[in-house]
Formats: sequence, structure tokens, C-alpha cells
Amino acid sequence: MRPSPDQAAVLDALRVVIDPDLGKDIVSLGFVKRLAIDASGAVRFAIELTTPACPVKDRLKAEAEQAVTAVAGVTSVDIEMTAAVRTAALPDGARQPVAGVKNVIAVGAGKGGVGKTTVAVNLAVALAQMGSRVGMIDGDIYGPNVPMMLGLHTELVADEQGRIIPAERYGVRVVSMGFLTQEDSAVIWRGPMLHGAIQQFFRQVVWDNLDYLIVDLPPGTGDVALSLSQSVPVSGAIVVTTPQQVALADTRRAVRMYQKLNIRPLGLIENMSHFECPNCGHESDIFGRGAGEGLAHALEIPFLGRLPIYEPIRIGGDGGHPIVLAEPDSAAARAFRSVAEQAAAQISIASYSRVIPLTPVR
Repeated sequence: MRPSPDQAAVLDALRVVIDPDLGKDIVSLGFVKRLAIDASGAVRFAIELTTPACPVKDRLKAEAEQAVTAVAGVTSVDIEMTAAVRTAALPDGARQPVAGVKNVIAVGAGKGGVGKTTVAVNLAVALAQMGSRVGMIDGDIYGPNVPMMLGLHTELVADEQGRIIPAERYGVRVVSMGFLTQEDSAVIWRGPMLHGAIQQFFRQVVWDNLDYLIVDLPPGTGDVALSLSQSVPVSGAIVVTTPQQVALADTRRAVRMYQKLNIRPLGLIENMSHFECPNCGHESDIFGRGAGEGLAHALEIPFLGRLPIYEPIRIGGDGGHPIVLAEPDSAAARAFRSVAEQAAAQISIASYSRVIPLTPVR
């Protein structure tokens, strides 16, 4: 009877499995948990990743299984894939963390009309589908469209301590100014009132152990983004653009704003990238092609992916059924999930990054 392998041999074999985003092996990263080997040579362990939305989860599992199977004396390999989301490294002197939230992610755009809220909603739902604990703040105070896109019609209620209890839909916890106003009411507020509302949505809401809190910002470079940077530590910002030059010019300004506010740009998403004819399958680049990726390269920030023009995306948004749920097997839904995975990967990378110094906003 062959002797069973020891833990040192198994761990040594697993050092060939490299996380491509972090550039280190899963043993050095501390991903290997609960390693057990019985007398028959059966090996069991868990790989604890930094996000349930890891885009290379299946690849890492396959490589780990192959590596351990090759160890002398191993008769079987049982791997459990788990995840524990880390908080991104933040600037020295960053604001007080939000209770119950690991990572605040801003979703913004340099101009309106690029599909920012559609992207934010589908991103949040996709992350929740993949097993993350997700919340969402509708920070577009003047045009709160998140409730419509999630099919939410409710009023916010408070607990015994007077804290707001968020609504929940599709596994995403949500607060929005849309829950506090009539649909046809205009919100006419100046800076201090905006700042107060943003503070309340962060500090006076019962956020319960969230991995990601997605904040849908108004378009442009106005008061809400500044209030966000002054109120809470932000793990990073995702900027949405479309390929045409007028959108790219505004997107460049938005990225520079986040950098000036010491908010890490997690990446750029090119929305409405192309249209695929449903009859013949021909792709038409209505607004041009590749400009978003080119801008991301020029700005030296990650490019998170392209999203197509697809009528059911609009239909789902109007009806409160995000495309990742309405047509989960469609190319559009797959594109949204890929973008969510890439965004989560950037948070994971940021969680291992050196803490950056805080510089003053001028």
C-alpha cells in the first residue's frame, strides 16, 4: 500500500497555481484552507477567493485539481470553492468606513444618456447572482431611476433606532430618493441639501455585511461626486461611456475628476458598443468601435468590457427586469456578467495594493 502524501507535498504542488490578477500562487496568497488528507490518499481542501465573482474561478479549480492529482499517493481530490471579499486599500487618512460595508463603488459618467444607471443596476444584480452581498444607493438625486429599473414601488421605513431599512429586490438592498418623492416631483436642491442626503444614505441606513455598495451617481462632475469623496472611503469608480467622441471627451474629464478626488478608477465600460442584427447576425458599429478601449489605454486605467445595443436591455429597464435576469443566456447578459467579474477582480487587486497617500483636492 502506497503511503498517503503529507500536507507539505500537497501545498508545494499547489504553488504552481497562479492567480493571474494578483500575480502570486494561491498558497502564498493564503487561499488554501482546511486542507485534510486521509489514510487512503483522499485530499480535501477549500480555495477561498477574494470574490464570488472571480472570473478565473473555474480555471483555478481545474489547475489545482490537476496539480494535486499528480502528487504521489493521492487517490482523489475534492475542492470546495469559497470566497471572502476584502476591502480595497484606501488612501492614508481616508474617511470613516461605512458600517456594514466592505467596498463602496461609484458608477459614474461624464455625460447623460450613456446608460449609466442601466449598467449600475445590471452590475449590482449580476454580482448578487454570483453570490456577493450587494447594496445600491441611487445617488442620482435629480433623476432617481433605480427603483423603476428594479421594479421597486415602496416607501422607506425605519427601525427602532430610527435607521432606514433598505428595500430589497433581486438580492440587492436599495435606497433611493425615488422612494421619498412622487414620480412627477422635481428635486430642486442646492449643495448642502445634497450632501446631507448622501450622508444619510450612507450613515443612517442599516447596511448588513455588504461586500459591495454600488452608488449610481448623476452624470457629470458635480456636487454629488464631491460629497461622496468627502463623506466616505470609496474603493473605486467605474466610468461608463459610449464610443462617440463627444462622450469620450466628457469621460476623460470624469476620470480626471475621480483621480483628483483620490478615488481610484476601477475601469472604463463602453456601453452601446455595437448592434447585432437579430435576423442576420451582422454587427454594426453605430457609434464607432474601439474608442472606449483606446481611451482607457490612454488614461492608463483598466478596460472592463463592451456592452451591446440590444432592445431587451431597454425593455427590461423600463419594466423592472434587468437583462441579466430577463434573458440570462443572451449575449448581452453574458457581457454584463463579464463586466461584473472584471470589476470585482479590480477590487480584489486593489485590496492587495499599497495604500496610496492622500493628496489635497484643488
